[in-house]
Amino acid sequence: MPHAVTLIPGDGTGPEISEATRRVLEATGVQFDWDVRQAGAETLAKQGTVLPDEVIESIKRTRVGLKGPITTPVGRGQRSANVTLRKQLDLYANLRPAKTYQGLRSRYENIDLVIVRENTEDLYAGIEFQRGTSEYEELLAMIGRTTGHHIDPNSAMSIKYISVAATRRIVKFAFEYARANKRRKVTAVHKANIMRMSDGLFLSTAHEVAREYPDIQYEDRIVDNMCMQLVQKPEQYDVLVLPNLYGDIISDLSAGLIGGLGVAPGANIGSNYAVFEPVHGSAPKYAGQNKVNPMAMMFSGVMMLRHLEERDAALRLEKALMQTLAEGKSVTYDLKPRPDDPGAVGTSQVADAIIERLKSF
Repeated sequence: MPHAVTLIPGDGTGPEISEATRRVLEATGVQFDWDVRQAGAETLAKQGTVLPDEVIESIKRTRVGLKGPITTPVGRGQRSANVTLRKQLDLYANLRPAKTYQGLRSRYENIDLVIVRENTEDLYAGIEFQRGTSEYEELLAMIGRTTGHHIDPNSAMSIKYISVAATRRIVKFAFEYARANKRRKVTAVHKANIMRMSDGLFLSTAHEVAREYPDIQYEDRIVDNMCMQLVQKPEQYDVLVLPNLYGDIISDLSAGLIGGLGVAPGANIGSNYAVFEPVHGSAPKYAGQNKVNPMAMMFSGVMMLRHLEERDAALRLEKALMQTLAEGKSVTYDLKPRPDDPGAVGTSQVADAIIERLKSF
């Protein structure tokens, strides 16, 4: 039976890289029943939202989504489509592999990290208070009364909260991923030395969960030290599990270690649904130019194939991507030694080259 998948092309360069990715996924021989749903700038103009309800309903039906990048309009009061998807589908785990491949320009070799980021709470939960409002004044008074700490009233405030339940499930997700994929170690990343209540709870809960997995090595690192460690000796780390904000920062740092966001895949996974997407933005200034690198979305497609238990197809597609990168011929301008290299190819030509390689194995 074909796999039912919601395909969200996105906007900007999203439709081009989505089409290229769809072609290479179909070239693996796996059959798909695509339910194409529009989201982004075009739906904002037509329907007043970047993420129509029909997109959510489609993913609830198919249980799997493949999404191109979507622009979040600045200054229009529109919430990010990514944040909305995570909230409404309870996609609590953000999974970001970072792996070096031959042919990528990087200062490092043999990096094979997996970032597991909690997706639902922390500062990114969006609980904020604007200065001058009655709610803010009430909050200031309560803080002064209960803690003796008097905050400058000409301030704004964001609330950071971390719960036992959300921490436990994200740390368990990291350990279960490590066990299923034969990874050697899980590192919990925190700032519990300063934020003793919130990050302290994250750390103590991680310690408790780790005791349930004696077959997997466990350690913890303070987040600023973790940044230094990743720059100095990234090969010593394997699976990292982090609260929301630190996970966002470390994910991009890790992408920088391997050669940039152009090859950085991602997934948002919950108990019932999963959405796979490239990490980079929509780059609207390049829309329609057949210029941008589709490999991050193609590597996200590899992750989706594994999620669908099409492991042979995932291995073959990853091998085709690796060989294309190593050869360095049929790649876009950002993967060339110089961005003005006349040998750079377009988005659709990258897909053509990968499809041709898939025919050989």
